[in-house]
Amino acid sequence: MKCFLALCVLVFSTSAAAVELDLPAVFSDHMVLQREMDVPVWGKADADATVEVSFAGQVVKTQSDEAGNWRLKLSPMEASAESRVLTINVTQGDDRIEHSIEDVLVGEVWLNGGQSNMYRPFRMLVGDANQKEHQPIVDYLRNEAATANDPLLRQFRSGPEMNADAPQFKGRGHWSKAVAGDVNEFSGTAYFFARELRRELDVPVAFLSCNLGGTLIEAWMPREAFELSSTSQEYYRSQIAKHQNAESLWDENQSRADYKNALEAWKKRKAEGKNAGREPRRPVAPTKDKSVPCTLYNGIIHPVATYGIRGFLWYQGESNSNHFPKEYGNRMVALITSWRKAWGQDDLHFLWCQLASYKPVNDQPVGDEVGQALVKDGQRYALKLPNTGMAVLNDIGDATDVHPKNKFDAGKRLSLWALNKAYGKKDIVFSGPLFRDSRIESDKVIITFDHAHGGLMTGKKHLMDPVVETNEPLERFQICGDDNQWVWAKAEITGPDSVTVWHPQIKQPTEVRYAWAANADLANLYNKAGLPASMFKTSTRQAK
Repeated sequence: MKCFLALCVLVFSTSAAAVELDLPAVFSDHMVLQREMDVPVWGKADADATVEVSFAGQVVKTQSDEAGNWRLKLSPMEASAESRVLTINVTQGDDRIEHSIEDVLVGEVWLNGGQSNMYRPFRMLVGDANQKEHQPIVDYLRNEAATANDPLLRQFRSGPEMNADAPQFKGRGHWSKAVAGDVNEFSGTAYFFARELRRELDVPVAFLSCNLGGTLIEAWMPREAFELSSTSQEYYRSQIAKHQNAESLWDENQSRADYKNALEAWKKRKAEGKNAGREPRRPVAPTKDKSVPCTLYNGIIHPVATYGIRGFLWYQGESNSNHFPKEYGNRMVALITSWRKAWGQDDLHFLWCQLASYKPVNDQPVGDEVGQALVKDGQRYALKLPNTGMAVLNDIGDATDVHPKNKFDAGKRLSLWALNKAYGKKDIVFSGPLFRDSRIESDKVIITFDHAHGGLMTGKKHLMDPVVETNEPLERFQICGDDNQWVWAKAEITGPDSVTVWHPQIKQPTEVRYAWAANADLANLYNKAGLPASMFKTSTRQAK
């Protein structure tokens, strides 16, 4: 109710006239503005009204258009932890209204998007771990949530809004501070990312938390993103046609009656000791279907598009492991390109988490059909775009939980990319080894890596502790010949940035893969900085 009222009560009138002002939800108390960049401010008012925005000694005016839309920019500002007021005045003739946004700071702002592993707030992370050995992570998270006290670290939590038809203006959400109680709703991954930036930069840091569990990447893409390939165009057309058909057939009363009957039948079978199967799901109106292309971009991302930010964070892909996983890399490139275009900045930083290990460790080499491996490979593929970065998480997963508790290392590894690339701290090592190229010499394949940083090593990660070097042999390398029959390979570090891979029974190898599985927890190739190597395959991936 508090959030609802904060969104609804936007204006205070100094006259009896009904002069209007409407703002996106992100422009509200406790917001943080991006430092050292032009700061867009926009909204809706009466047609042809004069709009004046005042903040930190700046006064900027503009005129609303015939539809009442207006937009202006504040000039770049230095970071400031001073709590100040941003004032918006709207004047039309003799009528005038004034709206004040309280407790505004200036600092660093990022947008964090994706599905449940990015959404996962502290209140969901502090439940007991599935595996007893992971409980110390939970204890750390509980203490962090209980003792958090940094009002200069803030979050804008977007509310879930879905609209497959058109981009929305207002959106939902509210700002809060990283203090005990409020921090329970903070994204764990984004919080630990922001905490590292706070320590290194000593300025206010905030993030726009725009995420929703169980969602596909296609729902976060704008309409224009599907125009980049014929495959995407066909996907969009078929999915929208399916959605429109579902809308035309939707009968809420009938759906509720069908659900009630199905639930009663399920309960009866269960009471009789029969195999009842899964409990029937409540019916969802097609307008609330979060899997439809564009629906989450329109409802959640578009209302904050162009808000001043330094870049994007992304943690998503689990849902796409069973939904066109081979297309994930191309979809991700389209999403990055289109989000940057929406902000009018082709070089905005875009950082993401490669999926963490999940499901039992495979005993045998696996095939191309493993969806999670294909998604991870697609995430690696997206690094071809400039100003992108990827935090590898194959050593901090949980075989029994798709939502691993260790969001500390997820956020920290993202922050390494940001601190080096976005903030120029060149002494910070930001990436683990990334596949560069390979060559075949007789019965061996020589792999070379970028980001070896002091050399390669085998390592071991225990919970949230730093990685330690080991003398164990390299694990999880696969190799095959012309018959495409994969076997576990022998592998050895043979240079500061190279690994040699072979198998005694394969005299003419054709391809090598590393950590190619849903669960790559046993993969143990690191650089000397203690950052893990990404999974890879040596064959060339062809964009579609």
